[in-house]
Amino acid sequence: MTVHHCVYSVSFGDCDPAGIAYYPNIFRWVDTTFHDWLRQFGGHAALCTQLGAAGLGLMDATARFRSPLHDGDSLTVTMTALSWSKRSLTLRYAGRVGDRLAIEATETRGIFMPVDGRLTAGTTDALQTLVIPAA
Repeated sequence: MTVHHCVYSVSFGDCDPAGIAYYPNIFRWVDTTFHDWLRQFGGHAALCTQLGAAGLGLMDATARFRSPLHDGDSLTVTMTALSWSKRSLTLRYAGRVGDRLAIEATETRGIFMPVDGRLTAGTTDALQTLVIPAA
Protein backbone atom coordinates (compact mmCIF):
# COMPACT_ATOMS: atom_id res chain seq x y z
CA MET A 1 0.00 0.00 0.00
CA THR A 2 1.36 3.40 -0.94
CA VAL A 3 0.94 5.99 1.77
CA HIS A 4 3.08 8.71 0.17
CA HIS A 5 5.96 9.03 -2.27
CA CYS A 6 8.61 11.49 -3.44
CA VAL A 7 10.86 11.44 -6.50
CA TYR A 8 14.55 12.33 -6.29
CA SER A 9 17.16 12.80 -8.98
CA VAL A 10 20.25 10.82 -7.99
CA SER A 11 23.43 12.85 -8.43
CA PHE A 12 27.07 11.88 -8.80
CA GLY A 13 27.90 12.40 -5.11
CA ASP A 14 24.99 10.31 -3.77
CA CYS A 15 26.80 7.00 -4.43
CA ASP A 16 30.24 5.51 -4.71
CA PRO A 17 31.69 4.56 -8.14
CA ALA A 18 30.04 1.11 -7.92
CA GLY A 19 26.61 2.72 -7.52
CA ILE A 20 26.27 1.89 -3.83
CA ALA A 21 24.25 4.64 -2.17
CA TYR A 22 25.89 6.32 0.80
CA TYR A 23 23.73 5.54 3.84
CA PRO A 24 23.39 9.19 4.92
CA ASN A 25 21.74 9.84 1.55
CA ILE A 26 19.30 6.98 2.04
CA PHE A 27 18.33 8.44 5.42
CA ARG A 28 18.04 11.93 3.87
CA TRP A 29 15.67 10.67 1.14
CA VAL A 30 13.56 8.80 3.69
CA ASP A 31 13.41 11.71 6.16
CA THR A 32 12.50 14.13 3.38
CA THR A 33 9.70 11.78 2.26
CA PHE A 34 8.37 11.64 5.83
CA HIS A 35 8.34 15.42 6.19
CA ASP A 36 6.79 15.84 2.75
CA TRP A 37 3.97 13.48 3.86
CA LEU A 38 3.42 15.63 6.97
CA ARG A 39 2.89 18.77 4.84
CA GLN A 40 -0.62 17.66 3.87
CA PHE A 41 -1.51 17.84 7.57
CA GLY A 42 0.09 21.27 8.10
CA GLY A 43 3.70 20.12 8.47
CA HIS A 44 5.89 19.02 11.36
CA ALA A 45 5.79 22.28 13.30
CA ALA A 46 2.00 22.69 13.01
CA LEU A 47 1.35 19.11 14.09
CA CYS A 48 3.70 19.49 17.06
CA THR A 49 1.87 22.69 18.08
CA GLN A 50 -1.49 20.88 17.90
CA LEU A 51 -0.12 17.98 19.94
CA GLY A 52 1.83 20.08 22.45
CA ALA A 53 4.92 18.12 21.39
CA ALA A 54 8.55 19.12 21.02
CA GLY A 55 8.93 16.91 17.95
CA LEU A 56 8.08 13.77 16.06
CA GLY A 57 11.50 12.32 16.66
CA LEU A 58 13.43 9.38 15.36
CA MET A 59 13.79 6.49 17.83
CA ASP A 60 15.27 3.89 15.46
CA ALA A 61 16.18 3.67 11.78
CA THR A 62 17.50 1.01 9.44
CA ALA A 63 18.49 1.20 5.80
CA ARG A 64 19.29 -1.48 3.24
CA PHE A 65 21.02 -1.03 -0.09
CA ARG A 66 19.48 -3.40 -2.67
CA SER A 67 20.81 -2.42 -6.11
CA PRO A 68 23.02 0.24 -7.74
CA LEU A 69 22.02 3.86 -8.20
CA HIS A 70 23.70 6.08 -10.76
CA ASP A 71 23.98 9.74 -11.62
CA GLY A 72 20.72 10.83 -13.28
CA ASP A 73 18.55 7.97 -11.99
CA SER A 74 15.03 8.94 -10.98
CA LEU A 75 14.54 7.39 -7.53
CA THR A 76 10.97 7.11 -6.25
CA VAL A 77 10.89 6.66 -2.47
CA THR A 78 7.52 5.32 -1.34
CA MET A 79 6.26 5.19 2.22
CA THR A 80 4.65 1.75 2.14
CA ALA A 81 3.30 1.17 5.65
CA LEU A 82 2.35 2.81 8.91
CA SER A 83 2.34 0.61 12.02
CA TRP A 84 1.01 2.25 15.15
CA SER A 85 1.79 1.24 18.72
CA LYS A 86 0.93 3.04 21.95
CA ARG A 87 4.09 5.18 21.98
CA SER A 88 5.59 4.87 18.50
CA LEU A 89 4.91 4.86 14.79
CA THR A 90 6.89 2.61 12.46
CA LEU A 91 7.17 3.61 8.81
CA ARG A 92 8.51 1.46 5.97
CA TYR A 93 9.99 2.79 2.76
CA ALA A 94 11.02 1.35 -0.60
CA GLY A 95 13.11 3.25 -3.14
CA ARG A 96 12.84 2.19 -6.77
CA VAL A 97 14.30 3.14 -10.11
CA GLY A 98 11.48 2.08 -12.40
CA ASP A 99 10.48 -1.37 -11.15
CA ARG A 100 13.90 -2.13 -9.66
CA LEU A 101 14.22 -2.01 -5.86
CA ALA A 102 17.28 0.07 -4.96
CA ILE A 103 16.86 0.85 -1.24
CA GLU A 104 14.64 -0.08 1.70
CA ALA A 105 14.36 1.63 5.05
CA THR A 106 12.40 1.55 8.27
CA GLU A 107 11.93 4.34 10.81
CA THR A 108 10.39 4.24 14.25
CA ARG A 109 9.30 7.65 15.47
CA GLY A 110 7.91 8.90 18.74
CA ILE A 111 5.97 11.95 19.79
CA PHE A 112 8.31 13.69 22.21
CA MET A 113 6.43 15.59 24.89
CA PRO A 114 7.96 18.01 27.41
CA VAL A 115 7.18 16.78 30.94
CA ASP A 116 8.82 18.32 34.03
CA GLY A 117 11.69 19.76 32.01
CA ARG A 118 12.41 16.48 30.22
CA LEU A 119 11.25 14.90 26.99
CA THR A 120 9.28 11.67 27.10
CA ALA A 121 7.51 9.59 24.47
CA GLY A 122 3.83 10.49 24.43
CA THR A 123 0.99 8.34 23.18
CA THR A 124 0.30 8.24 19.45
CA ASP A 125 -3.50 8.32 19.50
CA ALA A 126 -3.82 12.09 18.97
CA LEU A 127 -1.35 12.04 16.05
CA GLN A 128 -3.15 9.08 14.52
CA THR A 129 -6.39 11.01 14.67
CA LEU A 130 -4.79 13.95 12.86
CA VAL A 131 -3.17 12.00 10.01
CA ILE A 132 -5.51 9.06 9.36
CA PRO A 133 -8.79 10.08 7.74
CA ALA A 134 -11.99 8.80 9.38
CA ALA A 135 -13.52 5.86 7.54
